[in-house]
Amino acid sequence: MQMTDDELRQYDCVIVDEVQFCRKQDIEFFLHIVDDLEIPVICYGLRTDFRMELFEGSMWLLAWADVIEELKTVCWCGQGAVCNTRFSEDGTVIREGEQVMMGGNDKYTALCRKHYREGKLGPEKA
Repeated sequence: MQMTDDELRQYDCVIVDEVQFCRKQDIEFFLHIVDDLEIPVICYGLRTDFRMELFEGSMWLLAWADVIEELKTVCWCGQGAVCNTRFSEDGTVIREGEQVMMGGNDKYTALCRKHYREGKLGPEKA
């Protein structure tokens, strides 16, 4: 259920979290809010999934956003983390499967591209 323009005009700003799960039509609606209603829309979300593929919402937001600011995350090695990595209970990096799976730190971690490619979730145990 979408809010009407009159309902939206009651707000000074719209904040959207987990925008990666939005569809193209949702992003188009956010553009309407910004361009036609002149209400700022601030979105937070991931750029890519655990397979390093764009989410639909992220793709359209990257294409149409007026401003994009990336919040930096760090890999265990200290390098910038750009990979949202899904892993199994035994610590194996998962590279196939459904795009969306509920989970937090028990199923996902941020890695730099090198350690994502190598499948290394942390330093070797001595």
